[in-house]
Amino acid sequence: MRTATRVAWLVLEDGTAFRGRAVGADGEVFGEAVFNTAMTGYQEILTDPSYKGQIVCMTYPHIGNYGVNDEDVESRRPWVEGFILRELSPVASNFRSQESLDAYFTRHHVVAIDEVDTRALTLILRRRGTMKAGLSTTEPDPQRLLQRVRDSADIEGADLVKTVTCEAPYDWPPKQGQGAGDAGREKSSATVFAYPTPHAPRPIDIVVMDFGVKFNILRQLAARGCRVTVVPATTAAADILAQKPDGVVLSNGPGDPAAVTYAIATIQNLMGHVPMLGICLGHQLLGLAYGGETFKLKFGHHGGNHPVQDLETQKVEITTQNHNFAVRMESIPGRHVEVTHKNLNDGTVEGMRHQELPIVSLQYHPEAAPGPHDARYFFQRFLDLVEGVHA
Repeated sequence: MRTATRVAWLVLEDGTAFRGRAVGADGEVFGEAVFNTAMTGYQEILTDPSYKGQIVCMTYPHIGNYGVNDEDVESRRPWVEGFILRELSPVASNFRSQESLDAYFTRHHVVAIDEVDTRALTLILRRRGTMKAGLSTTEPDPQRLLQRVRDSADIEGADLVKTVTCEAPYDWPPKQGQGAGDAGREKSSATVFAYPTPHAPRPIDIVVMDFGVKFNILRQLAARGCRVTVVPATTAAADILAQKPDGVVLSNGPGDPAAVTYAIATIQNLMGHVPMLGICLGHQLLGLAYGGETFKLKFGHHGGNHPVQDLETQKVEITTQNHNFAVRMESIPGRHVEVTHKNLNDGTVEGMRHQELPIVSLQYHPEAAPGPHDARYFFQRFLDLVEGVHA
């Protein structure tokens, strides 16, 4: 183990403290401590807007060995509050690597810590549940940091969507001089990984409501021949319908879905007018728009190895997930919504379908990034639904 040159402290709200080595930027951050079980894809995780408000612990012990690049970003910048590692690789070796993870942390002002027993931390979070945490490279006394942790804001009841959504509509791929809330500067965000998939017989116009959208959702739609327009989370239903879209995608995003009341109202006003697909937070917002409730999971689902069963085909998919809330299915009034997918670890709802309207949703991420591609077919399933409505 390398000798620490800069000390950092990670403190949980129950008083548990971990001393480690500071890597990346100096500073002090607070958020919910969560663990992610993915073995690769740390750059995609860092730039996933759904992690706003969270300090992420990677359970895989060796992180940073293949470096970072301009192509594997999922948004315009990193959104995690902090990053926890067992060991930051001192060497970045890959033909696609453009800089080290440590340098990336510093450039983007990400506070991170390694030389932490991430196995012990993960077991604590599994047994006691997600809790608030503080990560500091500037506070030498963990007891003083603990008090600030306990005084920090809760994610439950917090609307974090407004902090990550785009400021103005944009097309995907971004046009010259336009783009992705300034994300167009990342050269790959528009062009690379246009996965070879069958194209639709005609362009399908899709509006994506940006609650914290990952670029790979946009890539997957564009790769299937869609003309994609991304709009801010606060866009009114009338403004969306004025664009005459063939379908609307409700994206992933951070925070408590029940706090995003303006989006719930918009979704209700879109129902019956246009086919919709909800992904992650978008799925939860649909559950609330149906009149149901959401609840907070004990430690959430974060990683790329979560088994989900498609109840129609009985097939099991290994999926990418990142969420702390879930839909309480029995709270949805009436009998117009059915469960389509189920989590095989804890039985939570992973997919829903409206029985009268062309609306489907998934709790997990069919676009992955990072993770397995088992669920990527669902984009085509949604586009087939759209085509059927407009046939």
